[in-house]
Amino acid sequence: MAAVRIGVVGATGYAGVEIVRLLTRHPNAQITCVTSESRSGVPLSAVFPHLSGYVPEHLRPFSPTEVAELADVVFLARGNGWAMKHAATLLQAGVKVIDIAADFRLRDPAVWREYYGCEHEAVDLLAEAVYGLPEFYRDRISQARLVANPGCYPTSAILALAPALKLGLVDPGGVIVCSASGVSGAGRSKTEVPYLFSELDSNYRAYGVLKHRHTPEIEQELSAAAAGTAVPVTFTPHLVPMTRGIHTTAYASLAAGADPSGLRQAYEEFYSDAPFVHVLPEGQFPETKQAAGSNYCRISPVFDERTGRVIVLSVIDNLVKGAAGQAIQNMNLMFGLDETAGLDFPAMYP
Repeated sequence: MAAVRIGVVGATGYAGVEIVRLLTRHPNAQITCVTSESRSGVPLSAVFPHLSGYVPEHLRPFSPTEVAELADVVFLARGNGWAMKHAATLLQAGVKVIDIAADFRLRDPAVWREYYGCEHEAVDLLAEAVYGLPEFYRDRISQARLVANPGCYPTSAILALAPALKLGLVDPGGVIVCSASGVSGAGRSKTEVPYLFSELDSNYRAYGVLKHRHTPEIEQELSAAAAGTAVPVTFTPHLVPMTRGIHTTAYASLAAGADPSGLRQAYEEFYSDAPFVHVLPEGQFPETKQAAGSNYCRISPVFDERTGRVIVLSVIDNLVKGAAGQAIQNMNLMFGLDETAGLDFPAMYP
């Protein structure tokens, strides 16, 4: 088949440039348009020399008309609140859209308003947008023209807990998620003092305590996994002094009458058709380096007999499975390509 023509809007952010990097080795994709408002007119390789020789296109300012003419699918890698202003125009022009930001992840506009502090400007598209977690919505994604790429923290938390909830192995009440992320999760434009090297080095801190924007996204999808039963989540994210990676530890009480002896086998069977989720053997626990630079999620579920709790550990690369790689995985499904195309490579080590 002819190569899928790709537009990347916001190509100079971390997620945008990671999409470009990954697509350079995709056998069925051709990057035809890269945009940046701050660096338009210069080659992308002038901003990111590691792409020299791989991406000939110059950066251009965003024009929906030009992008629609040049691309079959557009990755919108701009900040929250941007995609809702432009997605409809692109869709009307016949272009498929994958939004990397949060604009179409939450189904309830009231919840969006509460956590993002503004009115949603494309409410009519919320019902159409498909949440882009392939392990749970593969069939819907394959038919979609608008996909909401999940957040990085939610990806690690949902993949860790959803099987146990869906299979009735844990109580939906009292779920706790503790996650730690590398600083690239804040984006390339983050310049506040807490993100400076001198503030991060040899430091570890929580943020967004009690009310983080990813909490309702995690709750929405875990509740769906629990057949509509509300799953309130205590979510606490932490910032660690590393560039890439998310490590999540999730806790839930064993459901009444559930047999914990088959916990690991249940996870292995649940993810048997998920090419990028690897349930580790018994006695092994995931580390962020096991996923660095890759589209893999490594998971280890265990049962604590002393407390009666199920503990699930998961790791991902926040820029790959947590953003760019998952977006490409969704693109593959939307165009009937092999789900692993351009993504089937191991993590970097050390």
